[in-house]
Amino acid sequence: MSDITGGLVARFRLSALERHHDTTLVLGSFALINGFISIALMAGAALATGQPFIFPSLGPTAFLLFYTPMLASASPRNTVTGHLIGVLAGYLALVLFGLTAAGPALSEGVSSARVLAAALSLGVTAGVMVWLRVPHPPAGATTLIVSLGIITQPEQLAVLMLAVLLIVGQALVINRLAGLAYPLWAPRSPSVQTPPGGDRSAGG
Repeated sequence: MSDITGGLVARFRLSALERHHDTTLVLGSFALINGFISIALMAGAALATGQPFIFPSLGPTAFLLFYTPMLASASPRNTVTGHLIGVLAGYLALVLFGLTAAGPALSEGVSSARVLAAALSLGVTAGVMVWLRVPHPPAGATTLIVSLGIITQPEQLAVLMLAVLLIVGQALVINRLAGLAYPLWAPRSPSVQTPPGGDRSAGG
């Protein structure tokens, strides 16, 4: 059971659903609803503004934030910093290899410069996240989105980061509603998840 789903079940006294229905069905329903709401809000903002409020790496970020929220990689610090590193590394690679005005690799094909830009952006993103101790795996996809030319304009990259902040805000509200001690910024523990009801491995 994910931390957040268990917390919501306890908070809203939905244990009766688990007694009368298959647990997987109940948990899957929560997963469906939370995933739908989080991405639908971003997609709605994209539709209304014509800006990239939704992008592929936001999906795995949402999964981390809503289903393993107590992992260090799902903390607001790691999420925001990781994506920011990815954006900066991706754009730096575009500048270094003269690709800021080039079209996306999906339509123009992959050149040697694009190969080097993609490799450099991912390497820098991974290295800097490790050095700063802010790992957030979806940021690896974000930097490729930039270095492959899918999203490249500075104003678009600013919107991308705004979308990250918005989904972190959603995670803060939902996780706190579920009764989890979700951090405001830095992770409370770098590697340990705490179940909503405390340490269930203890006796009693």
